[in-house]
Amino acid sequence: MTNPQKILFCGLPDDQTSELKEQFSEKNYLVVTPENLAEGIAEFDQGNVSAFVVPATSKTLPLALIQSGTLLEYLPHAIVVLDADLRILWSNHQLGELCGASESLIGCSFYDAFGAPEILGPDFSPFHTAFSTRKIARSGLRVGDKNYYHVEVMPVLMETDSDQEPVHLVASVRDISGEVLQRQKLNAIYQAGLELGDLSPEEIFDMTVEDRIELLKAKILHYTQDLLEFETVEIRILEKTTNRLDVLLAVGMEQIAADRKLFAEPEGNGVTGFVAATGKSYLCEDTTHDPLYMTGAPNARSSLTVPLHLHDEVLGTFNVESPHAGAFDENDLHFLELFSREVAIALNTLELLVVEKLTTASASTELIMRGVVDPVDEIINDTAWILERYIGHEPSVCERLQRILKDTRHIKQLIQQVGEEIAPQAPHHHKVPTMRQVNPKLLNKRILCVDSDASVRRAAHELLGRLGCEVETAHDGQEAFLMVRSFHYDVVIADIRLPDMNGYECFAQIREIHEHLPVILMTGFGYDPTHSIVKARQLGLKCVLYKPFRLDQLISGVEKAVSIAEDMTSETPK
Repeated sequence: MTNPQKILFCGLPDDQTSELKEQFSEKNYLVVTPENLAEGIAEFDQGNVSAFVVPATSKTLPLALIQSGTLLEYLPHAIVVLDADLRILWSNHQLGELCGASESLIGCSFYDAFGAPEILGPDFSPFHTAFSTRKIARSGLRVGDKNYYHVEVMPVLMETDSDQEPVHLVASVRDISGEVLQRQKLNAIYQAGLELGDLSPEEIFDMTVEDRIELLKAKILHYTQDLLEFETVEIRILEKTTNRLDVLLAVGMEQIAADRKLFAEPEGNGVTGFVAATGKSYLCEDTTHDPLYMTGAPNARSSLTVPLHLHDEVLGTFNVESPHAGAFDENDLHFLELFSREVAIALNTLELLVVEKLTTASASTELIMRGVVDPVDEIINDTAWILERYIGHEPSVCERLQRILKDTRHIKQLIQQVGEEIAPQAPHHHKVPTMRQVNPKLLNKRILCVDSDASVRRAAHELLGRLGCEVETAHDGQEAFLMVRSFHYDVVIADIRLPDMNGYECFAQIREIHEHLPVILMTGFGYDPTHSIVKARQLGLKCVLYKPFRLDQLISGVEKAVSIAEDMTSETPK
């Protein structure tokens, strides 16, 4: 004979319980009346229960709904009910999966279930905070090195004669390990960029070319293995005259692979040749079925290869491999592309520093600046684009992007400082020309130059940079608007013929974004078919430069714009 089905009555008045007990006993049900809700839940978990009846009060209803609501078992994160001593009264199965528990966690302390985790905050005592404030409290937990959890705690209140008192806690626990590890990798790339670019004069100027390369290789390998956690790596540099891909760094690769001659060709040169020829990244999910893959690391089952890009030029390739099929995903691809960008800039800087040893310190610094300003501007433009979309959503990401912007801008300042520090000391009777002729009126003024012509943008960097200005550039009007919305500028210099609009449209839109931001329009030989200058002057345009202009005209125009802006600022009521 099978055991009769149970009906649980918990927290009902005695007379009502007796009446229900008599009715259901006649129908061959086993009626059970637990002393309290916790005992009722424990009885329910034993199974063979047809019904669990509790009064609909603030004390009992939330817990009963949680226990009987099987939908909670399908939530992607854990739900747990705790008593005042933080012992687990009930949880869905996801909690056991997060904790790695093979047995029931009922009765176990919450923190013990996670193995005494480190509490990361912002609330370092979320359960007690929820009890005392009667509001939701939040915190983060770390278990080991790679497991991170977000916890939200809400108190369950019981009505008393005078107030509502918290009696239980309901907590949700969400695994955020992937998100945290991604932020850590972003931080690693940020740190790597600083380290790779930290080629100080004291460290490298007395080195041979080979020693400099070994120093850079050591830094690249450190960040690739220790922070990005790619154990097998191969970097090849494109030799432009022969189109050959020469090995710069190879760790964990078979000797036959490291010695293999490869060229930047889409066919017959493996994944590396394809990436170098096309400039496109390549994710090989399974090496045994990929027609492009050529043997690299021993027993490799998947690989990831990205180009080393500087502007639109491919300097080489960056390849990592794994013994596991499908070891890399889109996140790995994204992170390696970001890191390879830093590597490309460092390689370019190193090449320019080699040139410096054959020239004067001033000329070398100018070459470095010429090679760095475009990629630095690209990083600033891309970061501004990402930042505008993250504002209001991910404060930590926004903070990290702001730091990237700060340090990226600092790169140019550091190069200028290095050039001045290593310049030779000339005798008093001999004047040595220097790269910078600082204009006190323009020192540290930030100028945005908007022009589709790369030569004009580079000229703005060289000419205004020598005067002490901080110069940044944009390719078209929309990019200029993004930069103006995102950052402070003292002056904007814009061509009247941009790819996406004319000078008047650009001027008018900038005025809408920042009413008092000075704008200078440029035109070639007075060419102005859309009458941009006339219409812009009606809106308040004060200065126009006619190409080709002399340096003194550029200086005069920028000085005038800065002066007008400072006068307007001083007249504005505090």
